Amino acid sequence: MNASKFYDCDVLVIGSGASGLAAAVTAAHHGLKVIVAEKHHQLGGTSAWSGGWLWVPGNPLAVADGQVETPGAVENYLRHELLTPVLDERLQTYLQQAPQMVDFFQQHTQVQFYSGSHMPDMHASPGAATGGRSLCAQPFDGRQLGNWLNKLRPPLDLISLGGMGIAGGADLAHFFNATRSPRSAFYVAGRLLRHWRDRLLQGRGLHLVNGNALVARLLRSALDLNVELRVGTPALALLREGQRVVGAKLSTGALRARCGVVLAAGGFAHDPARMAALSHHDNYLSAAPAENTGDGLRLGEQMGAVMPALAHCAAWAPVSKVQGSAFPHLMDRAKPGFIAVRDDGKRFTNEADSYHDFMQALFAAAPGDRQPHCWLICDHKAQRRYGLGAARPFPLPTWRLRRQGYLMKGRTLSELAERCGINANQLKRTVDHFNAGARHGRDDEFQRGESAYNRAQGEALHNPNPSLGELRKGPFYAVKLEPGSLGTFSGLATDCHARVLDANAEVIEGLHAVGNDMSSIMGGHYPSGGITLGPALTFGYLAGLSLAEQPIRAAGNAAPFPRSSRDDAPCALPH
Repeated sequence: MNASKFYDCDVLVIGSGASGLAAAVTAAHHGLKVIVAEKHHQLGGTSAWSGGWLWVPGNPLAVADGQVETPGAVENYLRHELLTPVLDERLQTYLQQAPQMVDFFQQHTQVQFYSGSHMPDMHASPGAATGGRSLCAQPFDGRQLGNWLNKLRPPLDLISLGGMGIAGGADLAHFFNATRSPRSAFYVAGRLLRHWRDRLLQGRGLHLVNGNALVARLLRSALDLNVELRVGTPALALLREGQRVVGAKLSTGALRARCGVVLAAGGFAHDPARMAALSHHDNYLSAAPAENTGDGLRLGEQMGAVMPALAHCAAWAPVSKVQGSAFPHLMDRAKPGFIAVRDDGKRFTNEADSYHDFMQALFAAAPGDRQPHCWLICDHKAQRRYGLGAARPFPLPTWRLRRQGYLMKGRTLSELAERCGINANQLKRTVDHFNAGARHGRDDEFQRGESAYNRAQGEALHNPNPSLGELRKGPFYAVKLEPGSLGTFSGLATDCHARVLDANAEVIEGLHAVGNDMSSIMGGHYPSGGITLGPALTFGYLAGLSLAEQPIRAAGNAAPFPRSSRDDAPCALPH
């Protein structure tokens, strides 16, 4: 039977972030005809703006490095982090299949990873690891995308340097040390010259890193497998025959999919009504793309899908508002010379903890406040070395952001406090107490710098504690931090094959959900960096296998995947 006589494709994927492209690539590799419909005029979604890290315990790269998981350790860690005595079926599936996902993409596609061997888990719960559970996509030469490079969402302007992504680790360290080390200065000069040359000749940088490299590699793989990519094509409704989803009504017309539809539209970070209902916070800011308005969730709900309640509906992060956009404060808080206080001038948490933990502490410090805020403060040396939010480090000027009222400046702490509306006397006492401990590498109030995660987020060259440094010499600077998110956790209920479930926990035939359209397997908790993209690629991969009716490989079985002919692919047909 030739599927094209009755259907436009075998699989329709709605959304083009990492999860959707992973499903598309996996299904296409197994012989299915795949169409990806993307609402935006560029591909990549939130993934293209992300740091690109995946949390994959027991991954093949770590094993090759000799970092073998202690049996039961990761399960123990997750039980403590998720506050549950038993890991559910989806989470157990993830732990088994995520390493197989990595193996599949490295063997059969353009997606190649490097190991974050020294990146620790966020917390020191039993079973935590100080490395070996993290992966990131290798840098990618954008020229390999040809004309499709212009269809790839570029890095987020606010956190890139003129559109140039900077990778973590050695790459970022060179930029921080450019004014201290001739070697780093030479490295940075070379990166900048190549980037601006590429922008002049090609319109954008060609050395892609982080999430941009991950999406680019998935995109190149999709193109190699003849996946059809349609941009500027939002999905308006799903098509159903009997009890089975058989396609979707797109802005360009109806499209029928023989095997089914994958919802990968990026969650609902920019759906104000749903966010307010689930988060109980008003006017929060999200660093996710504006197109993430909950389209996939609404489509699924129209078919009877449900959204389980989670501990937290979003991956919370402190953000500062700059020119109407949200700058996510992911790194500066943990550097020496920084503290965070509320209007009362008091610290309220460990600034070097994860962005999600930082926000939980702010919410707890301001119970009932639907618009809580705090101030991130540093001295002149810290601002010039590390930057403060959108205010870049030396040699970039800060006067424009000061004139806009984004960056507050005071010659003394008292002057800064007056301009920000902070209790000046208490701020002085807070800084004096903090400095006294920081001189000796201690924080007796919140134990900042004691955990492996805190130290990794700090400055390796700073002693005696990488995360603790005095605020000594003015002028002093501050930016206002408000609740924001990197994306959402709440999504549609699914099974271990990423098939969408209804209120009776029955499979809605022909419908899968992945990425932020799928309810987080972590239950709304944030145990480690990469717990969004790791499951996104894994369940995208599992959705592709499910649609192609390919068996899930047992752990440790590296046998090649069979290929099916496109016309005879064995996905179930509607009755």
